[in-house]
Amino acid sequence: MRIKTITPLLKVFTAILMVLGSLTACDLETFDDAAGDFNSNSPAPPPPGSPPPPPPPGGFNPVYSEIQSNVLTPSCATVGCHDAVSAAEALNLEDANSFAEMVGIASSQDPNILRVAPNDPDNSYLIHKLEGTAATGAVMPPAGALDQATIANVRQWITDGALDDRVQPTSAVRVSSLSPAPGEALTAAPTQIVAGFDRQLDATSVTANTFIVEASGSDGIFDNGNETQITAAAITIPVGNTQSAVFDLTGVALADDTYRVSLLGTGATIIMDLDGNALDGETNAAFPSGDGNPGGVFEATFTVTAPVVVGPTLNEIQDQVFTLSCATVGCHSGGGAVLPTSMDLTNATASLAALVNIASQDPNFLRVLPGDANSSFLIQKLEGNQAVGGIMPPLPAQPLDPAVIASIRTWIDNGAQP
Repeated sequence: MRIKTITPLLKVFTAILMVLGSLTACDLETFDDAAGDFNSNSPAPPPPGSPPPPPPPGGFNPVYSEIQSNVLTPSCATVGCHDAVSAAEALNLEDANSFAEMVGIASSQDPNILRVAPNDPDNSYLIHKLEGTAATGAVMPPAGALDQATIANVRQWITDGALDDRVQPTSAVRVSSLSPAPGEALTAAPTQIVAGFDRQLDATSVTANTFIVEASGSDGIFDNGNETQITAAAITIPVGNTQSAVFDLTGVALADDTYRVSLLGTGATIIMDLDGNALDGETNAAFPSGDGNPGGVFEATFTVTAPVVVGPTLNEIQDQVFTLSCATVGCHSGGGAVLPTSMDLTNATASLAALVNIASQDPNFLRVLPGDANSSFLIQKLEGNQAVGGIMPPLPAQPLDPAVIASIRTWIDNGAQP
């Protein structure tokens, strides 16, 4: 309970009544902010016109629903970042997806740490990204760091167990999210497939017989007899998050192909919620799944197609990286007086002159230091490890594929030749 002192106006009124002998004593009022009403020790509600109680630190309470509405939705689930379309790092932080895809789920940038580890904010990758201490990439959100009171609320939510305070539906469990998203085209095989649900699951019902992943057999067609079932390293329900199921692909090689994910609510073995309801699984055009009745099979596909690796020559890097991603209107187009337009990356000759042995924004590094990719500011900018400015290409564009950056590294380590 919080102590809320009586308003100055009421104090004056009380003093007058005391002088008149109408009142002999006055108690402090206590107000329960969470319940929104007075407790049993309070003689009366505050008079009309009293100021509201002060907001909690950070302007909201350290519970999931308020963190979603005050932090994740406005600052993270934005166009080109962690929205449903872009889902950077295979993470959708929109309201229907974020809990299922964060709590107890391994980070895609650092698989050794969970995105949110219940009761352990110091070992939660979300906190590392918000505080700018992550080993990979820049501080999040990219528009600027959150204030400390806001981060403290996120920390407190995790410390308290990272619980989902939203009202649970009473209908049969439905699929509410999937990562990779249905229809997503990937340039590298995922390390895990995460299915999110709108109710808590019976963990024993999620097995290799009910959570199935198949390769099409390189023809993109299913049910024609040449499919191959993928064997997971493990199928698990994350600790502290029984609304998700993880198909772990650690150490599992996925070739370029189309893959189908099936979650069964019909058949001899089915996915169930804690009340014993079968998954309401019919696939719809959008989440959640189902037709309002238990039963049905949810199906979705994604593709894996490795990119053509850029060769370690400047001409190839120019054609496939600088021209397409850097020398765009208003960016490194040359002819400007200051960055970015003062840097000309429109052709190989101009790029060589603008990059190799040229001072960068960071006086400690050259843009490209021949023979030393690690000490080249270009690589730091592409990988998001720079101390000055933002990652390149700038958000909301997606970062370059690691294989492409590796080829640029090779070009630099080989001497950054024309």
